[in-house]
Amino acid sequence: MTTVTTQQSTPIWRRIIRSRRNILALVLLVLGLTIFSQALSSFTPDIETNLALGTRNIVVDGVSSEETLEVTIPTRLSLIVLGVAITTVGALGTIDPPQMKRATYWLMVIGGMLIIPAVIIFAVGDGRTNITTLLTESLRLATPIAIGAMAGIWCERSGVVNIAIEGMMLFSACFSFTAVFLLRAYFPPEQINTLLFIGVGAGILTGGIAALLHAWLSITFSTDQIVSGTVINILAIGVTSFVRKEVLLSSEAGLATLPTIRIPLLADIPVIGNALFNQKPIFYLMFVVIVITHIVLFQTKWGLRTRAVGENPHAADTLGIQVNRIRWINVFIGGLIAGLAGAWFSLEVTGRFTDNMTNGTGFIALAAMIFGKWMPAGAFGGALLFGFADALGKRFQIVGVAIPQQFLQMVPYVLTMIVLAGLVGRAIPPKAIGKPYKKE
Repeated sequence: MTTVTTQQSTPIWRRIIRSRRNILALVLLVLGLTIFSQALSSFTPDIETNLALGTRNIVVDGVSSEETLEVTIPTRLSLIVLGVAITTVGALGTIDPPQMKRATYWLMVIGGMLIIPAVIIFAVGDGRTNITTLLTESLRLATPIAIGAMAGIWCERSGVVNIAIEGMMLFSACFSFTAVFLLRAYFPPEQINTLLFIGVGAGILTGGIAALLHAWLSITFSTDQIVSGTVINILAIGVTSFVRKEVLLSSEAGLATLPTIRIPLLADIPVIGNALFNQKPIFYLMFVVIVITHIVLFQTKWGLRTRAVGENPHAADTLGIQVNRIRWINVFIGGLIAGLAGAWFSLEVTGRFTDNMTNGTGFIALAAMIFGKWMPAGAFGGALLFGFADALGKRFQIVGVAIPQQFLQMVPYVLTMIVLAGLVGRAIPPKAIGKPYKKE
């Protein structure tokens, strides 16, 4: 009887926000109502939005030409429909009927995804934007985040916290470009692509060497793993700045980037073809790293041992598994992967090195890893989310959205804080993460 009285006396707002799921449902409800009201107040029925979906080759009388694929939609009606759908899902999630718990979860996921087209349509208004370009840019910006997240998974699945991914990326970005800078005199101009791939190899090796330092401090000497990672990050900022000033004297030494590799036929697929199959080498290697990470960690004996070491090193030791050896190798592999992400900055995108050019990407990669709950596919999804947020901010600047540029640049980092705050659901790390192991 007391329990019933207590439940009845609990304020309704306390019952609504009793879990993260209800908070997210409330956010969807508010956003849906906002989209609905703004559609009515900001747009008239005659306003239309043009969405370009890429181009296709057509042949007329033996002459080949490109035709733009474009869709025109009524702005106001589209926003009203999306607003009503998001509001309905948010209301259902707030009520959270027990008999529809699983269905409500997936409806909330769909509702969250509907926010993306609503934001794009609202920002573009009666203008025009290229969806293919937005998708391409999102995937491109997600590349170093996804690769960095894979580096984190290799380390943390074995029980070693690795916040040094940022430093490993920065080391790699610097020394991959430095290798190209120092070796350019030995390669003729027509072999520049060979030189760039050598630079990528140097960057990967640099990431591995930085990872060995982290393993030496945190595994062999049982240094606090957060402190060890922080030291490497600070060291990377200082060393790379020194190398840039003392070695990279000419700003004209770079500007060449890795070549674009176009996959025939697949690149001609509307919308996704150019975004997925007309890219540069490290972009393609991102998918290779994700697939290999999943296969090795979940389909092989090594992966089973890695996960055992990360969950219960004492039990793994009793089975004859060399705990610290497993950790050393996994941290080294993680460093090699982080090195690949670092080479992306200097050799695939810019063709030069600038101070602190990774700009916090390593930390966003860790957030993507947590978002994905230490699973490769989930981490890739988190990377796509962050990449899309960054690309959307740039797209808003292009179409002239009346939002200060500084706020648009904050979007990926705000998302990082939201993820780390746990609003996407509770993420449970490996049980032995961050705990040094000493054989008894």
